Amino acid sequence: MTTRLEPGAPAPQFTATSASGDTVSLSDFSGRKVIVYFYPAAGTPGCTTQACDFRDSLASLQGAGYTVLGISPDSADKLATFTNNESLSFPLLADPDKEIASAYGAYGEKKNYGKTVMGIIRSTFVLNEDHTIDKALYNVKATGHVARLRKELGLDN
Repeated sequence: MTTRLEPGAPAPQFTATSASGDTVSLSDFSGRKVIVYFYPAAGTPGCTTQACDFRDSLASLQGAGYTVLGISPDSADKLATFTNNESLSFPLLADPDKEIASAYGAYGEKKNYGKTVMGIIRSTFVLNEDHTIDKALYNVKATGHVARLRKELGLDN
């Protein structure tokens, strides 16, 4: 059974390779609010919709002090292609062993077309400046999720 994180818990620390080939750690954003989201696969329709929604909302999220990090099991090369194809302007991180996703409870059993499979559970985490979890959202929908998140964060006027 996958252990899920709850608000108030410390966010698991991580280090991963980004689409640009850089090493990125959560600690690089110390003292800053971070939105970490997990998605199954770069370039698929739902994941593209979600990534583009974050891209299109990035200015307001950054204006409210949030850094956005997307994490998937894809290779850094595949993430680089996805970043370029969709003009993404926030870091995408490679988690090929699913260690980061597992630490966040974003990898485990899920329903896919009526079957139970092991995979990435589309999830989003909002971390405060101390990297304590403010929100842990599991099984989010790709479409409309960023709009809902913005509303929950009080960013919609």
